[in-house]
Amino acid sequence: MQEDLYIVILAGGVGTRLWPMSSKEHPKQFHPLISDQSMLRETMNRVDFIDPAQIFVSTNDDYVHMVRDQLPEVPAENIIGEPCSMGTGPCIALAAKMIQKKNPNAVMALLNSDHLIRDLHAFKTHLLAAAEHAHTNHLLHLIGVKAHWPNTTLGYIKMGAKDVHIAETPIHFFDGFKEKPDHETAKRFIKDGTYLWNTAFFVWRVDQILNLVAEHLPNTHRAISAIANGSDIREQYPQCENIAIDTGVMEQVDTNLVRVIPADFGWNDIGTWGSLHDELGGEHNLTKGNVALHDSSRNLVYNFGNHRIIGFGIEDLMIVHHNGKTLICPKEKSAELKDLLAYLNEKDQEQNTENNSVDTE
Repeated sequence: MQEDLYIVILAGGVGTRLWPMSSKEHPKQFHPLISDQSMLRETMNRVDFIDPAQIFVSTNDDYVHMVRDQLPEVPAENIIGEPCSMGTGPCIALAAKMIQKKNPNAVMALLNSDHLIRDLHAFKTHLLAAAEHAHTNHLLHLIGVKAHWPNTTLGYIKMGAKDVHIAETPIHFFDGFKEKPDHETAKRFIKDGTYLWNTAFFVWRVDQILNLVAEHLPNTHRAISAIANGSDIREQYPQCENIAIDTGVMEQVDTNLVRVIPADFGWNDIGTWGSLHDELGGEHNLTKGNVALHDSSRNLVYNFGNHRIIGFGIEDLMIVHHNGKTLICPKEKSAELKDLLAYLNEKDQEQNTENNSVDTE
């Protein structure tokens, strides 16, 4: 089965909620957040049982050089540079089309470059089971993660009755997606036990997903087919529908075509400084770089500069210094950094307008 399994790593996001370290010029997937290796490198390492020639990376055109630097073993032609951001629908469809040209019978698995997975054995087991089932049964697979607490920042998957077992892996019917819930609804999901966190970890045959793209996203299918046949990606790609694969395809298909695999392999979507601290720090301080904390608890302090950051008597703070900027905020505010950046951009524009104004009197 592994000879027909292709991996697509999605590495085009900006990760604004991890500002100031993550920026449009150098997003979070290229930084060492968890260990001394970048999150992109860690994602590549966890699929070391797959031939690098069967690994594709979809990223922004501006980041292609960073992908090549960090993943030199991936063939250059397997690194897809999007000329503009159009959502996951077009980038996944284009990767599927390119894989299909290499192997018409291929199964593709989608991995995000900014996720944490601790139990690599369980990850591999579930991935290969999903690939085997997808290959033989022409079904679309979602690998969801057991919901351990009422998270309101993630979408959920409702799984149905058990269908089959492949080795150690149970495969369930699919009862639908559930949007990000409020706290009370999330508590009900946890108590129910049949709701999983939606990891956006998909496994399917390339021919099947391309048929569904042709049905539900016809402009995207026409554009990626033209690109695969040699047309200029900069001309064709903007003709795609700007939409996520979840909304554009997965929410449109017959649920009987979808199966769910419940997993518990130590997954976390490292989307905010708060989620990073929860995963790695817990009740303790989490630090990186030249940092000294005394009589302080439950703080995250990441220092990417040469000076020293010293904290005394502080609790539940996120302090991040990178590239001349220092963020200080309460932990519970870390998910709202997009609002902060919008405010900063507005203030910068006001300042530029004032500086460029001309006195006509």
